[in-house]
Amino acid sequence: MIMPKKADQAMQELHRRWQAIFSLLASGGEVSPGLRLRTEGMMETLALLDLYSIEQLQQEMAACYSSCESRPLPPDWSELFPFPQIPGFGQRAPVYPSTSD
Repeated sequence: MIMPKKADQAMQELHRRWQAIFSLLASGGEVSPGLRLRTEGMMETLALLDLYSIEQLQQEMAACYSSCESRPLPPDWSELFPFPQIPGFGQRAPVYPSTSD
């Protein structure tokens, strides 16, 4: 059985990873697929072990996103990114017209 202290440590690690992911995206950086996939796997594991509910994990992740981006996730984000997917909204690249039309 996993002790509550270990569950708290796991949640702290998730917060650290979410912070890294959302900070990178907010600054226009890229997130490695490995970091994203390992973090999603950790989220799924905590839910499968009944240490945290899917709703708790999504709420915590949304709060972390809001603190990094200074804005909340769109209302339908969990439909676009079903659990355990991490919503990755990077900054859009500038687009310049290539023709005079």
